[in-house]
Amino acid sequence: MANNEVILSVKDLVVKFSLRGRILKAIREISLDLYKGESLAIVGESGSGKSVFTKTFNGMLDPNGFIEQGSITYYGKDESGINLVDYKTEKEWLNIRGGEIAMVFQDPMTALNPLKTISTQICEAIMLHDRSLSLQQAKLRATEFIRDVGIDDAERRGNQFPHEFSGGMRQRIVIAIAMACNPKILICDEPTTALDVTIQAQILGLLKDLKDKYNLTIVYITHDLGVVAAVADRVAVMYAGDIVEIGGVREVFYNAQHPYTWALLSSLPQLGVKGENLFAIRGTPPNLFNAVKGDAFAPRNPNALQIDFIERPPYFPVPGSDTHKAKTWLLDPRAPKVEPPAVIRTLGGGRDAI
Repeated sequence: MANNEVILSVKDLVVKFSLRGRILKAIREISLDLYKGESLAIVGESGSGKSVFTKTFNGMLDPNGFIEQGSITYYGKDESGINLVDYKTEKEWLNIRGGEIAMVFQDPMTALNPLKTISTQICEAIMLHDRSLSLQQAKLRATEFIRDVGIDDAERRGNQFPHEFSGGMRQRIVIAIAMACNPKILICDEPTTALDVTIQAQILGLLKDLKDKYNLTIVYITHDLGVVAAVADRVAVMYAGDIVEIGGVREVFYNAQHPYTWALLSSLPQLGVKGENLFAIRGTPPNLFNAVKGDAFAPRNPNALQIDFIERPPYFPVPGSDTHKAKTWLLDPRAPKVEPPAVIRTLGGGRDAI
């Protein structure tokens, strides 16, 4: 972490969706502090609530979604903080979206307008948040941002259309559009999913360079633990609409405490043993149309305690750390000693990898 200055604070957030006459509880009483200048990775299976959670930061929930309780306090514009839960209209959100909190989506082809040039699309973002600029001034700034994201011959390339760019270059342009309004927080939703390994590394390197140059706070949404190891300062592990473990990247990789985190790490292909089947998490996530009783991961956890099926665990601090905590009864002083899987215990031998 760059420092201990909180830029965004989430308290007891509950997000629900109305679907075919039923209510789905997608986010279940999440609390989280995001620190200025840090890179936070949010990891978990598909459907765990990662994207829904971050969409509440800039008012991008689907129309059938709503925040039932909690607060999201943003300190980037006002030292006393602004509760983003109070924002209801697009006009209000324009004060935050883009200029304060921007998002990079995972599919650049659908994020870009195929009928407009790259420069035009960047200019639209610039002029939306700074109406004092002329079109010529906006074009000059657009060219600078194209150059910033590592595209050569920026002026000529800005006059081209999205279909004239490769997938990696389109992702760079989406990043340039997000950066065009000088946001303080950048949310990257699976920014490397559709790219090959070499291009992934280039995009992650670009994001790290932009973070340093513009003093960004970055939130990565991913299921790729390799991405987490490459870019994150902290890791929040999400399961069934809740953050079940959070800590520094080394703490979570080398001293994971929640059984779900053990299962995620055990699923890493590089930890597989030749001749043996790769590890797979048994069972399925809970149905969030129904109330979740106890620890949501308990039915899939071979080491579940009886209390896991009865009472939801609070956060327990991990001994020896002020920044690492997990929602598991295994950390209760009264709990029996349960050793993590053998593959997790061997991770500590590769500490220099992160």
